Amino acid sequence: MQGSGSVARSTTRDTVDAAAIEAAIKRLDGVAVRTPLQRNLRLSERTGAQVWLKREDLQIGRSYKLRGAYNLIAQLDDAAKAAGVVCASAGNHGQGLAYSCHILGVQGKVYVPRTTPRQKRDRIAALGGKQIKVIVTGDTYDDAAAAAHAEAEASGATTVPAFDDPRTVAGQGTVAVELVEQLGHAPDVLVVPVGGGGLVAGVATWIAERHPGVRIVGVEPGGAASMTAAVAAGQPVTLPHLDSFVDGAAVRRVGDVTLPLVRQAGVELMSVPEGLVCSEMLALYQTDGLIAEPAGALSTSALGNGLDVRPGETVVCLLSGGNNDVSRYGEILERSLVYEGLKHYFLVTFPQEPGALRTFLDETLGPDDDITLFEYVKRNNRETGVALVGIEISSRDDLEGLLARMDAAPLEIERINPNSPEFRYLI
Repeated sequence: MQGSGSVARSTTRDTVDAAAIEAAIKRLDGVAVRTPLQRNLRLSERTGAQVWLKREDLQIGRSYKLRGAYNLIAQLDDAAKAAGVVCASAGNHGQGLAYSCHILGVQGKVYVPRTTPRQKRDRIAALGGKQIKVIVTGDTYDDAAAAAHAEAEASGATTVPAFDDPRTVAGQGTVAVELVEQLGHAPDVLVVPVGGGGLVAGVATWIAERHPGVRIVGVEPGGAASMTAAVAAGQPVTLPHLDSFVDGAAVRRVGDVTLPLVRQAGVELMSVPEGLVCSEMLALYQTDGLIAEPAGALSTSALGNGLDVRPGETVVCLLSGGNNDVSRYGEILERSLVYEGLKHYFLVTFPQEPGALRTFLDETLGPDDDITLFEYVKRNNRETGVALVGIEISSRDDLEGLLARMDAAPLEIERINPNSPEFRYLI
Protein backbone atom coordinates (compact mmCIF):
# COMPACT_ATOMS: atom_id res chain seq x y z
CA MET A 1 0.00 0.00 0.00
CA GLN A 2 2.99 2.33 0.42
CA GLY A 3 3.31 3.02 -3.26
CA SER A 4 -0.34 4.09 -3.41
CA GLY A 5 0.29 7.09 -1.23
CA SER A 6 -1.03 5.38 1.89
CA VAL A 7 1.01 3.96 4.71
CA ALA A 8 1.30 0.27 5.37
CA ARG A 9 -1.21 -0.80 8.04
CA SER A 10 -1.44 -3.73 10.40
CA THR A 11 -3.68 -4.64 13.32
CA THR A 12 -1.17 -3.13 15.77
CA ARG A 13 -0.73 0.04 13.76
CA ASP A 14 -4.46 0.52 13.43
CA THR A 15 -4.86 0.69 17.20
CA VAL A 16 -4.77 4.08 18.88
CA ASP A 17 -5.07 3.67 22.61
CA ALA A 18 -3.28 4.80 25.75
CA ALA A 19 -0.71 2.02 25.42
CA ALA A 20 0.21 3.06 21.87
CA ILE A 21 0.63 6.67 23.00
CA GLU A 22 2.79 5.63 25.96
CA ALA A 23 4.94 3.56 23.60
CA ALA A 24 5.35 6.66 21.44
CA ILE A 25 6.60 8.56 24.50
CA LYS A 26 9.49 6.09 24.77
CA ARG A 27 10.27 6.41 21.05
CA LEU A 28 10.37 10.19 21.28
CA ASP A 29 12.61 10.25 24.35
CA GLY A 30 15.70 12.27 23.52
CA VAL A 31 14.19 13.44 20.20
CA ALA A 32 11.26 15.70 21.04
CA VAL A 33 11.64 18.51 23.56
CA ARG A 34 9.69 18.20 26.81
CA THR A 35 8.05 21.58 26.35
CA PRO A 36 7.20 23.79 29.35
CA LEU A 37 3.83 24.01 31.06
CA GLN A 38 3.41 27.62 32.19
CA ARG A 39 0.68 29.36 34.19
CA ASN A 40 -0.78 32.35 32.33
CA LEU A 41 -1.70 35.32 34.55
CA ARG A 42 -3.75 37.21 31.93
CA LEU A 43 -6.06 34.31 31.15
CA SER A 44 -6.28 33.25 34.79
CA GLU A 45 -7.44 36.72 35.79
CA ARG A 46 -9.91 36.86 32.86
CA THR A 47 -11.60 33.58 33.79
CA GLY A 48 -10.99 33.16 37.51
CA ALA A 49 -9.57 29.71 36.72
CA GLN A 50 -6.00 28.49 36.93
CA VAL A 51 -5.00 28.61 33.26
CA TRP A 52 -1.86 26.88 32.05
CA LEU A 53 -0.28 26.87 28.59
CA LYS A 54 1.44 23.81 27.15
CA ARG A 55 4.13 25.50 25.05
CA GLU A 56 4.43 23.38 21.92
CA ASP A 57 5.54 26.56 20.16
CA LEU A 58 8.89 25.77 21.81
CA GLN A 59 9.05 22.28 20.27
CA ILE A 60 11.62 21.54 17.56
CA GLY A 61 10.15 23.07 14.41
CA ARG A 62 8.08 25.34 16.70
CA SER A 63 5.14 22.95 16.53
CA TYR A 64 3.94 19.64 17.97
CA LYS A 65 4.06 18.08 14.48
CA LEU A 66 7.47 16.45 15.06
CA ARG A 67 5.86 14.03 17.51
CA GLY A 68 3.57 12.38 14.98
CA ALA A 69 5.98 12.36 12.06
CA TYR A 70 8.82 10.80 14.06
CA ASN A 71 6.59 8.20 15.67
CA LEU A 72 5.45 7.00 12.23
CA ILE A 73 8.82 7.01 10.45
CA ALA A 74 10.61 5.35 13.39
CA GLN A 75 8.29 2.32 13.05
CA LEU A 76 8.97 1.72 9.34
CA ASP A 77 10.98 -1.39 8.49
CA ASP A 78 14.37 -1.13 6.80
CA ALA A 79 12.99 -1.57 3.30
CA ALA A 80 10.43 1.19 3.76
CA LYS A 81 13.04 3.52 5.22
CA ALA A 82 15.32 2.84 2.26
CA ALA A 83 12.49 3.75 -0.14
CA GLY A 84 12.12 7.12 1.56
CA VAL A 85 9.16 9.14 2.76
CA VAL A 86 7.05 11.92 1.33
CA CYS A 87 4.46 14.38 2.60
CA ALA A 88 2.46 17.44 1.70
CA SER A 89 2.55 20.33 4.13
CA ALA A 90 1.62 23.97 4.61
CA GLY A 91 4.77 24.24 6.74
CA ASN A 92 4.66 22.73 10.23
CA HIS A 93 4.23 19.05 9.35
CA GLY A 94 7.01 19.40 6.79
CA GLN A 95 9.36 20.68 9.48
CA GLY A 96 8.51 17.75 11.72
CA LEU A 97 9.11 15.27 8.91
CA ALA A 98 12.34 16.99 7.89
CA TYR A 99 13.84 16.79 11.38
CA SER A 100 12.71 13.17 11.73
CA CYS A 101 14.42 12.29 8.46
CA HIS A 102 17.59 14.03 9.65
CA ILE A 103 17.64 12.07 12.92
CA LEU A 104 16.73 8.70 11.39
CA GLY A 105 18.82 9.01 8.22
CA VAL A 106 15.84 8.64 5.89
CA GLN A 107 15.50 10.50 2.59
CA GLY A 108 12.35 12.58 2.34
CA LYS A 109 10.49 14.95 0.05
CA VAL A 110 8.16 17.70 1.25
CA TYR A 111 5.66 19.20 -1.19
CA VAL A 112 4.43 22.67 -0.28
CA PRO A 113 2.11 25.08 -2.12
CA ARG A 114 3.40 28.43 -3.37
CA THR A 115 1.43 30.13 -0.59
CA THR A 116 3.71 28.61 2.06
CA PRO A 117 5.84 31.48 3.48
CA ARG A 118 9.52 31.36 2.56
CA GLN A 119 10.37 31.33 6.27
CA LYS A 120 8.68 27.94 6.61
CA ARG A 121 10.26 26.58 3.42
CA ASP A 122 13.70 27.61 4.64
CA ARG A 123 13.13 26.02 8.04
CA ILE A 124 12.09 22.72 6.43
CA ALA A 125 15.30 22.69 4.41
CA ALA A 126 17.43 23.67 7.41
CA LEU A 127 15.96 21.03 9.73
CA GLY A 128 16.26 18.25 7.15
CA GLY A 129 19.68 19.09 5.76
CA LYS A 130 20.87 16.64 3.11
CA GLN A 131 18.08 14.22 3.95
CA ILE A 132 15.27 16.42 2.66
CA LYS A 133 14.13 18.02 -0.58
CA VAL A 134 11.55 20.80 -0.60
CA ILE A 135 9.35 20.97 -3.70
CA VAL A 136 7.11 23.97 -4.29
CA THR A 137 4.10 23.18 -6.44
CA GLY A 138 0.56 24.43 -7.00
CA ASP A 139 -1.38 27.22 -5.37
CA THR A 140 -3.14 25.24 -2.64
CA TYR A 141 -2.45 22.51 -0.11
CA ASP A 142 -4.62 20.16 -2.20
CA ASP A 143 -2.29 20.73 -5.17
CA ALA A 144 0.72 19.84 -3.03
CA ALA A 145 -1.06 16.75 -1.68
CA ALA A 146 -1.82 15.53 -5.19
CA ALA A 147 1.82 15.93 -6.16
CA ALA A 148 2.99 14.08 -3.04
CA HIS A 149 0.54 11.25 -3.80
CA ALA A 150 1.87 10.98 -7.36
CA GLU A 151 5.45 10.82 -6.05
CA ALA A 152 4.55 8.01 -3.65
CA GLU A 153 2.86 6.09 -6.48
CA ALA A 154 5.88 6.46 -8.74
CA SER A 155 8.70 5.86 -6.26
CA GLY A 156 7.25 3.51 -3.64
CA ALA A 157 8.00 6.03 -0.89
CA THR A 158 5.82 5.98 2.21
CA THR A 159 3.38 8.86 2.61
CA VAL A 160 3.51 10.37 6.09
CA PRO A 161 0.09 11.95 6.74
CA ALA A 162 -0.11 15.09 8.84
CA PHE A 163 -2.96 13.65 10.90
CA ASP A 164 -4.80 10.71 9.35
CA ASP A 165 -2.71 7.73 10.44
CA PRO A 166 -2.83 5.90 13.80
CA ARG A 167 0.93 6.29 14.29
CA THR A 168 0.75 10.03 13.65
CA VAL A 169 -2.16 10.32 16.08
CA ALA A 170 -0.34 8.32 18.76
CA GLY A 171 2.73 10.52 18.47
CA GLN A 172 0.74 13.70 18.77
CA GLY A 173 -1.12 12.30 21.76
CA THR A 174 2.12 12.28 23.76
CA VAL A 175 1.49 15.95 24.54
CA ALA A 176 -1.21 14.86 26.99
CA VAL A 177 1.08 12.46 28.86
CA GLU A 178 3.65 15.19 29.36
CA LEU A 179 1.28 17.88 30.57
CA VAL A 180 -0.36 15.61 33.17
CA GLU A 181 3.07 14.60 34.51
CA GLN A 182 4.13 18.26 34.66
CA LEU A 183 0.91 19.40 36.31
CA GLY A 184 1.01 16.53 38.80
CA HIS A 185 -2.62 15.63 38.13
CA ALA A 186 -5.18 15.75 35.31
CA PRO A 187 -6.69 19.16 34.56
CA ASP A 188 -10.38 19.87 34.91
CA VAL A 189 -10.53 21.25 31.35
CA LEU A 190 -8.21 20.61 28.41
CA VAL A 191 -8.53 22.93 25.41
CA VAL A 192 -7.07 21.75 22.09
CA PRO A 193 -6.89 23.37 18.63
CA VAL A 194 -8.49 21.32 15.86
CA GLY A 195 -7.56 21.09 12.19
CA GLY A 196 -7.55 17.62 10.68
CA GLY A 197 -7.93 16.15 14.15
CA GLY A 198 -4.61 14.39 14.79
CA LEU A 199 -3.69 16.32 17.93
CA VAL A 200 -7.15 16.33 19.51
CA ALA A 201 -7.72 12.65 18.65
CA GLY A 202 -4.45 11.56 20.26
CA VAL A 203 -4.75 13.78 23.32
CA ALA A 204 -8.43 12.93 23.89
CA THR A 205 -7.84 9.19 23.47
CA TRP A 206 -5.19 9.09 26.19
CA ILE A 207 -7.04 11.42 28.55
CA ALA A 208 -10.35 9.56 28.19
CA GLU A 209 -8.70 6.22 28.95
CA ARG A 210 -6.34 7.26 31.74
CA HIS A 211 -8.24 10.19 33.27
CA PRO A 212 -11.94 9.93 32.45
CA GLY A 213 -14.01 12.90 33.56
CA VAL A 214 -11.73 15.58 32.12
CA ARG A 215 -13.67 18.04 29.97
CA ILE A 216 -11.96 18.09 26.55
CA VAL A 217 -12.78 21.03 24.26
CA GLY A 218 -11.69 21.21 20.63
CA VAL A 219 -11.54 24.66 19.05
CA GLU A 220 -11.80 25.15 15.28
CA PRO A 221 -11.52 28.28 13.09
CA GLY A 222 -14.98 29.62 12.22
CA GLY A 223 -14.17 29.50 8.51
CA ALA A 224 -12.85 25.93 8.61
CA ALA A 225 -15.01 23.99 11.07
CA SER A 226 -14.55 20.64 9.33
CA MET A 227 -14.64 18.46 12.46
CA THR A 228 -17.97 19.94 13.55
CA ALA A 229 -19.36 19.28 10.06
CA ALA A 230 -18.06 15.71 10.15
CA VAL A 231 -19.58 14.96 13.55
CA ALA A 232 -22.93 16.35 12.38
CA ALA A 233 -22.82 14.22 9.21
CA GLY A 234 -21.54 11.09 10.92
CA GLN A 235 -18.61 10.91 8.52
CA PRO A 236 -15.87 13.16 7.12
CA VAL A 237 -17.25 15.69 4.65
CA THR A 238 -15.50 18.17 2.39
CA LEU A 239 -16.21 21.80 3.20
CA PRO A 240 -17.42 23.69 0.11
CA HIS A 241 -15.85 26.94 1.34
CA LEU A 242 -12.70 27.45 3.39
CA ASP A 243 -11.15 30.49 5.07
CA SER A 244 -7.45 29.64 4.94
CA PHE A 245 -6.24 32.40 7.30
CA VAL A 246 -5.70 29.99 10.21
CA ASP A 247 -3.48 28.00 7.89
CA GLY A 248 -2.30 25.44 10.45
CA ALA A 249 -5.89 24.35 11.09
CA ALA A 250 -7.65 25.19 7.82
CA VAL A 251 -8.51 21.68 6.63
CA ARG A 252 -11.34 20.95 4.18
CA ARG A 253 -11.84 17.37 5.35
CA VAL A 254 -10.90 15.72 8.64
CA GLY A 255 -9.46 12.25 8.82
CA ASP A 256 -11.14 8.85 8.59
CA VAL A 257 -8.89 7.82 11.50
CA THR A 258 -9.34 10.92 13.63
CA LEU A 259 -13.12 11.42 13.48
CA PRO A 260 -14.13 8.16 15.27
CA LEU A 261 -11.55 8.80 18.00
CA VAL A 262 -12.84 12.33 18.60
CA ARG A 263 -16.43 11.09 18.81
CA GLN A 264 -15.52 8.17 21.06
CA ALA A 265 -13.71 10.45 23.52
CA GLY A 266 -16.70 12.79 23.74
CA VAL A 267 -14.80 15.90 22.67
CA GLU A 268 -16.84 19.11 22.96
CA LEU A 269 -16.40 21.14 19.76
CA MET A 270 -16.70 24.88 19.23
CA SER A 271 -15.46 27.43 16.72
CA VAL A 272 -14.11 30.97 17.00
CA PRO A 273 -14.03 33.74 14.36
CA GLU A 274 -10.73 34.48 12.66
CA GLY A 275 -10.82 38.09 13.86
CA LEU A 276 -10.92 36.92 17.48
CA VAL A 277 -7.91 34.70 16.80
CA CYS A 278 -6.05 37.79 15.58
CA SER A 279 -6.94 39.74 18.73
CA GLU A 280 -5.68 36.85 20.85
CA MET A 281 -2.44 36.61 18.86
CA LEU A 282 -1.81 40.28 19.60
CA ALA A 283 -2.61 39.80 23.30
CA LEU A 284 -0.25 36.82 23.48
CA TYR A 285 2.49 38.92 21.90
CA GLN A 286 1.95 42.28 23.62
CA THR A 287 0.97 41.07 27.10
CA ASP A 288 2.48 37.59 27.44
CA GLY A 289 5.50 37.98 25.18
CA LEU A 290 4.59 34.88 23.15
CA ILE A 291 4.67 34.55 19.38
CA ALA A 292 1.84 32.29 18.30
CA GLU A 293 0.75 31.40 14.80
CA PRO A 294 -3.01 31.63 14.12
CA ALA A 295 -3.63 27.95 14.88
CA GLY A 296 -1.55 28.28 18.02
CA ALA A 297 -3.90 30.94 19.38
CA LEU A 298 -7.11 28.96 18.80
CA SER A 299 -7.34 27.37 22.23
CA THR A 300 -6.66 30.51 24.28
CA SER A 301 -8.93 32.68 22.11
CA ALA A 302 -11.91 30.54 23.17
CA LEU A 303 -11.58 31.30 26.89
CA GLY A 304 -14.24 33.80 27.88
CA ASN A 305 -15.40 33.97 24.27
CA GLY A 306 -17.86 31.12 24.09
CA LEU A 307 -15.94 28.74 26.33
CA ASP A 308 -16.84 29.34 29.97
CA VAL A 309 -14.96 27.68 32.81
CA ARG A 310 -15.66 27.75 36.53
CA PRO A 311 -13.56 29.83 38.93
CA GLY A 312 -10.84 27.74 40.52
CA GLU A 313 -10.82 25.07 37.80
CA THR A 314 -7.51 23.95 36.39
CA VAL A 315 -7.51 24.63 32.65
CA VAL A 316 -4.74 23.67 30.21
CA CYS A 317 -4.65 25.21 26.73
CA LEU A 318 -2.39 23.70 24.08
CA LEU A 319 -0.44 26.45 22.33
CA SER A 320 0.25 24.30 19.31
CA GLY A 321 2.68 26.35 17.24
CA GLY A 322 4.66 29.55 16.84
CA ASN A 323 5.54 29.66 13.15
CA ASN A 324 4.14 33.08 12.37
CA ASP A 325 5.74 35.12 9.61
CA VAL A 326 6.42 38.65 10.89
CA SER A 327 5.14 40.06 7.59
CA ARG A 328 1.62 38.87 8.54
CA TYR A 329 1.28 41.15 11.55
CA GLY A 330 -0.13 43.99 9.42
CA GLU A 331 -3.00 41.77 8.31
CA ILE A 332 -3.41 40.37 11.82
CA LEU A 333 -3.78 43.87 13.29
CA GLU A 334 -6.23 44.84 10.55
CA ARG A 335 -8.42 41.76 11.11
CA SER A 336 -8.34 42.36 14.86
CA LEU A 337 -9.44 45.99 14.55
CA VAL A 338 -12.31 45.02 12.26
CA TYR A 339 -13.41 42.25 14.62
CA GLU A 340 -13.23 44.58 17.64
CA GLY A 341 -15.41 47.11 15.80
CA LEU A 342 -12.68 49.73 15.69
CA LYS A 343 -11.95 49.78 11.94
CA HIS A 344 -14.54 50.57 9.27
CA TYR A 345 -14.54 51.24 5.53
CA PHE A 346 -16.80 53.49 3.49
CA LEU A 347 -17.33 54.61 -0.09
CA VAL A 348 -17.81 58.38 -0.01
CA THR A 349 -19.05 60.26 -3.07
CA PHE A 350 -17.56 63.77 -3.10
CA PRO A 351 -18.64 66.66 -5.33
CA GLN A 352 -15.59 67.70 -7.31
CA GLU A 353 -15.45 71.21 -5.90
CA PRO A 354 -13.09 73.01 -3.48
CA GLY A 355 -13.76 72.46 0.22
CA ALA A 356 -15.70 69.18 -0.07
CA LEU A 357 -13.07 67.15 1.75
CA ARG A 358 -12.66 69.83 4.44
CA THR A 359 -16.41 69.74 5.12
CA PHE A 360 -16.28 65.96 5.50
CA LEU A 361 -13.38 66.18 7.95
CA ASP A 362 -14.89 68.97 10.05
CA GLU A 363 -18.54 67.94 10.14
CA THR A 364 -18.57 64.16 9.79
CA LEU A 365 -15.54 62.85 11.66
CA GLY A 366 -15.34 62.96 15.44
CA PRO A 367 -12.34 64.44 17.29
CA ASP A 368 -10.83 61.00 17.96
CA ASP A 369 -11.61 59.42 14.56
CA ASP A 370 -8.58 58.67 12.43
CA ILE A 371 -8.47 58.24 8.65
CA THR A 372 -6.20 55.28 7.94
CA LEU A 373 -6.95 54.92 4.23
CA PHE A 374 -8.02 57.44 1.59
CA GLU A 375 -7.99 56.47 -2.08
CA TYR A 376 -9.45 58.95 -4.56
CA VAL A 377 -8.84 59.73 -8.20
CA LYS A 378 -10.17 63.01 -9.57
CA ARG A 379 -12.06 62.65 -12.86
CA ASN A 380 -12.05 65.86 -14.91
CA ASN A 381 -15.15 64.92 -16.87
CA ARG A 382 -17.35 64.15 -13.86
CA GLU A 383 -19.14 66.23 -11.26
CA THR A 384 -18.52 63.71 -8.48
CA GLY A 385 -15.82 61.25 -7.47
CA VAL A 386 -15.86 58.25 -5.14
CA ALA A 387 -13.24 57.79 -2.42
CA LEU A 388 -12.50 54.63 -0.46
CA VAL A 389 -12.08 55.76 3.14
CA GLY A 390 -10.88 53.66 6.09
CA ILE A 391 -11.64 55.07 9.54
CA GLU A 392 -10.36 53.86 12.89
CA ILE A 393 -12.35 54.86 15.97
CA SER A 394 -11.08 54.83 19.54
CA SER A 395 -14.03 52.92 21.00
CA ARG A 396 -16.69 50.59 19.63
CA ASP A 397 -19.26 52.93 21.22
CA ASP A 398 -18.17 55.76 18.91
CA LEU A 399 -19.58 54.02 15.83
CA GLU A 400 -23.19 55.02 16.45
CA GLY A 401 -22.31 58.71 16.49
CA LEU A 402 -20.14 58.42 13.39
CA LEU A 403 -22.91 56.69 11.43
CA ALA A 404 -25.44 59.31 12.57
CA ARG A 405 -23.21 62.15 11.34
CA MET A 406 -22.73 60.35 8.05
CA ASP A 407 -26.48 60.01 7.61
CA ALA A 408 -26.86 63.75 8.20
CA ALA A 409 -24.01 64.72 5.86
CA PRO A 410 -24.83 66.16 2.39
CA LEU A 411 -22.78 63.33 0.85
CA GLU A 412 -23.57 59.88 -0.46
CA ILE A 413 -21.81 57.49 1.94
CA GLU A 414 -21.98 53.71 1.73
CA ARG A 415 -20.57 51.47 4.47
CA ILE A 416 -18.74 48.36 3.28
CA ASN A 417 -20.02 45.35 5.22
CA PRO A 418 -17.20 43.21 6.67
CA ASN A 419 -19.11 40.10 5.55
CA SER A 420 -19.43 41.25 1.94
CA PRO A 421 -17.34 39.77 -0.89
CA GLU A 422 -15.89 43.23 -1.55
CA PHE A 423 -14.35 43.37 1.92
CA ARG A 424 -11.83 40.63 1.16
CA TYR A 425 -9.98 43.06 -1.12
CA LEU A 426 -9.31 45.34 1.86
CA ILE A 427 -7.55 42.88 4.19
